[in-house]
Amino acid sequence: MKEIVPPVPMPPLVHNQYSEIRETFNRYVVPSYSRFEIALARGQGSYVWDVAGRRYLDLGSGIAVCALGHAHAEITKALVEQSQRLMHVSNLYYHEPQGRLAERLVGYLAPGKVFFCNSGGEANEGLFKLARKFGHDEGRFEVLTAQQSFHGRTLAGISATGQEKVKKGFEPAVPGFRHVPYNDLDAVRQALSPSTVAILIEGIQGEGGITPATAEYLLGLRRLCDERRLLLMIDAVQCGHFRTGRFQSFQRILEGVDGAAGFMPDAISMAKSLGGGFPIGAFWIRGESHGVRLSDLLGPGTHATTFGGTPLGCAVANRVLDVIEAEDLAGHVRTLGDWLKDELQRLVETYPTVLRTVRGMGFMLGLEFQPAAEIPGLAGTEKVAAVQVVSRLHEAGVLTIPSGAQVVRLLPALNLSKPQAEEGIAAIERVVHRLSIG
Repeated sequence: MKEIVPPVPMPPLVHNQYSEIRETFNRYVVPSYSRFEIALARGQGSYVWDVAGRRYLDLGSGIAVCALGHAHAEITKALVEQSQRLMHVSNLYYHEPQGRLAERLVGYLAPGKVFFCNSGGEANEGLFKLARKFGHDEGRFEVLTAQQSFHGRTLAGISATGQEKVKKGFEPAVPGFRHVPYNDLDAVRQALSPSTVAILIEGIQGEGGITPATAEYLLGLRRLCDERRLLLMIDAVQCGHFRTGRFQSFQRILEGVDGAAGFMPDAISMAKSLGGGFPIGAFWIRGESHGVRLSDLLGPGTHATTFGGTPLGCAVANRVLDVIEAEDLAGHVRTLGDWLKDELQRLVETYPTVLRTVRGMGFMLGLEFQPAAEIPGLAGTEKVAAVQVVSRLHEAGVLTIPSGAQVVRLLPALNLSKPQAEEGIAAIERVVHRLSIG
């Protein structure tokens, strides 16, 4: 992999535009996000700069979106080249970039077909429709999902999500979803009803605190779905696209496991890293399943999108794959991800009054903190530990992502370099050390 050499930073701006930008947001932007007190101006590789010229190491990559970091030359080149040829056409027509991208995605999985959309939420909507179409003639429509899961912000997405906080104020929920404990095969079996048609899980729960599925759970779900003629669907929006060192997280989880050679879900939703920052989503459908040509169930008129799979979006996604393959970023993620996890585990063992555990794999890692009230440096404050720690890391020049009350996520670009990883660990350790002494 080529070493990423950060450019010489621009000199700080004479006038800090932060207050002006925040005021514009307060006046004109719907306040549906709790934003941190940072206004970003530009990025390069795994670094971003705010409007005051301060540099941050970005270990969040837009919540697992910027697979190649910021302002990658190949993405820019793909955007320019394709925009000069053809940016958008209706899906009433064929174009080469979409077909080629679909072929490549299928090649990482198994025979099947791909539908392109714009986001992870839309990709999951496609899975819900696929499940209902599959079970329609038998009156089956119910999808079982996991507690602490996250499947998007649409009405069906929040109904599928196993977290009550996202549903408040939007009742009544879309019918047809029930939640069971994650990694609990018996709970799934006991929850089945005559209406159940599918099971939807994340390979690694992201918003739920970076919790990977166990190999036994994945294999057991596949057997159960085969026995009961159910679809097994995986939401890989955050945990997919090489973030774990394999194309999909379940592929990494099942490596070397007896009986796992033939494992394959029936459908997978994708987005985030797929476009490396350009908005594009997709879902893959297995070719044959349960004696049905599953990948052809959504025929003409059953599902559609205006902007999904445009020439521009597909050209960028193809270029992202080109770079990942040429630079063996999957192997890089495995090696450096193992190093990162070992270093975080060292911090857990060194600072038990602050840290509980580290979870995940590759470049999808979660560092779990003790409750804020039990951490010397946070005791007496009201905000949850994750949000406070992320703010402290901002002060140390590092961007990370909170997950729930106590977990801080590391979701760096796939081409993060070893020196940058060392820089990040050093900053995290400084913050944790200060928290340990109050």
